[in-house]
Amino acid sequence: MAQKIFSTIILITMAGMLAAQNVPFDKSYFKDRKSEFRDARSHYHDGDDYFDNMQYYLALQSYLKAHDFNPDNARLNFQIGVSYMASVQSYKSLKYFLRARELDAAVSRDIMYYIGRGYHMNGQYKKALEAYREYKKGLLPNQVEDIEYTAKHINECETALELVDKPARAFIDNLRDINTGYTEHSPVITADESKMMFTSTREGSVGGRMDDFTQEYDEDIYISYKVNDRWTRPVNAGEPLNSHMNDATVGLASDGQLLLIYNGRKRNGDIQSSMLEGDEWSYPDWLPRSVNSGEKETSASLANNDQVLYFISGREGGYGGKDVYVVHKDRRGNWGDARNLGPAINTQYDEESVFMHPDGRTLYFSSKGHNTIGGFDIFRAILGDDGKWGKPENVGMPINTPDDDLSLVLSADGRHGYFSSTREGGKGRYDIYQITFLGPEKPLYLSNEDQLLASFEKSVSDNVLEKSVEIKTIRLTVVKGVVKDAITNEPIKANIEVVDNDKDEIVFNNVSNSKTGRFLVTLPSGKNYGLAVKAENYLFHSENFNIPKATAYQEIEKEILLNNVKKDVKIVLKNVFFDQGKAVLRPTSYPELNRLAKLLKDVPTLKIEISGHTDNTGSATFNQKLSEDRAKAVVEYIKAQEISADRLTYVGYGETQPIADNTTKDGRQQNRRVEFKVLSK
Repeated sequence: MAQKIFSTIILITMAGMLAAQNVPFDKSYFKDRKSEFRDARSHYHDGDDYFDNMQYYLALQSYLKAHDFNPDNARLNFQIGVSYMASVQSYKSLKYFLRARELDAAVSRDIMYYIGRGYHMNGQYKKALEAYREYKKGLLPNQVEDIEYTAKHINECETALELVDKPARAFIDNLRDINTGYTEHSPVITADESKMMFTSTREGSVGGRMDDFTQEYDEDIYISYKVNDRWTRPVNAGEPLNSHMNDATVGLASDGQLLLIYNGRKRNGDIQSSMLEGDEWSYPDWLPRSVNSGEKETSASLANNDQVLYFISGREGGYGGKDVYVVHKDRRGNWGDARNLGPAINTQYDEESVFMHPDGRTLYFSSKGHNTIGGFDIFRAILGDDGKWGKPENVGMPINTPDDDLSLVLSADGRHGYFSSTREGGKGRYDIYQITFLGPEKPLYLSNEDQLLASFEKSVSDNVLEKSVEIKTIRLTVVKGVVKDAITNEPIKANIEVVDNDKDEIVFNNVSNSKTGRFLVTLPSGKNYGLAVKAENYLFHSENFNIPKATAYQEIEKEILLNNVKKDVKIVLKNVFFDQGKAVLRPTSYPELNRLAKLLKDVPTLKIEISGHTDNTGSATFNQKLSEDRAKAVVEYIKAQEISADRLTYVGYGETQPIADNTTKDGRQQNRRVEFKVLSK
């Protein structure tokens, strides 16, 4: 019996040795398959040629054909693993590294490092740690760079093990209506999530040229619209956004009318901008030298209604690799000097893909530093009221993976995010994914059925999680709408100006779309805003948005009808404020009245009547005098702006001309107003 057991053990051991035998690409091993061998060896050598030229995608195609013929060659398995690791599907490398080592433990002196990388890319962090540590033990003290890189990967795996039990409350969905078998990346969206633009290497590019190294077509910019909560089939944006070379999306203004583009054809790579005029994009123009340097600028994000620009640059003087910088517009609309965001945000490694949320305080960016779990991870940092950045926070799994996760952008309401990533189950190399954030976890409770079962056997009771639909409070108001002619109802290209009434400071200055009349502006909470809509040959229109600091996210839709400058037209001045029961103008009224004074200067023959109105609270006599005094105060202010007194009259109507119901608080507020009427043009 003992002899039989021993013989069985020997046979099993020999079978294992034969199964793990390294089979060279030598014709003596394939005497009965000469023709197939010649083809396979040719593919093998072609793979080596492509590999030496860093054409890893083509190398893979050749190596895999050779592997179909001879899967038991250690070096071939190793080369396939390295090729996958060098491509954007690194998670596929692991089985080839393991097989290579099984066939020949000495296939490479770095084999344990690569096995560690393979486990790492597959999220098997404990096994990755074991491999990395084994590899690190064999390194010599003078292999400083290898020691540092391995130590970094060890830290990444340790971070991953900490984060794996604290996943982000979010769903991740592949946008299969957007993605193809090629690369899709760098999505940018409007604040209201109605339009997406992105970059793709799919067939059908304007240039039509395929890259020899990647076997993908030139990068082109594509557009998709959200209709009935689904993204439409993407359309190539065409010229002039797309040229006969690579063109890539970088950033998009909240209203979708200014696009930032990466152009790698000048210096080491710079950023351009293009304006949407009606439905036509302007020819891309270079951003100034305060943004574009002699080094590479790869990403940018417009913020604070296009008054601030965050961008990525590899210029000298940073903290290492590419860093995040910021520039501000001055009163003349020019970009100032660039400022590095400092060590709170930037690391010795590369930062990439910066995005400032429309709230103006929540920054998202990708980094190979901080507490990444591998490759580029997405981080979030909050700008405090003191102007200092909080510590960047890894947004966690499943958003971040051990490979590169880039180009996160968020809708204004914070409900959805879009980013590009390479992960198992994708359609192409890089795909665009949608994140649906669920927000904070709600308390757990036991259902009645659970409690009944628990009384018999605790092990079968399950906690039921209440459905969470709340998200982190976004302190932001999105005002969007359309500007039209009051008579013809035709869209108007109008100037949209938003002023911080307390500071008399312009925070937004843009135009509505000339074809649709549409506009969009984002207003962070905690300010009193005046919005003025102006167009040539029209009387201006004003709106007031006094938004308390604690106001959560909201969207406001406006249809703004502009009147031609003609006799008897009346306009309500919605940003004129007085103390209660008094006729003393508050300073927050000055921006509105300055606009009215400018209109009078622009139309020097214009004569107007300023009228004051009240609600019906109090006596009619008091209201009549108050309304007249307030109208007079407005006239006196306008006269002080060098407007001739003979062009101005004032009158008080008290409570006699209500425009709303005095029985409601909102109605009374509307009735307390100052108007101007055109007396002659």
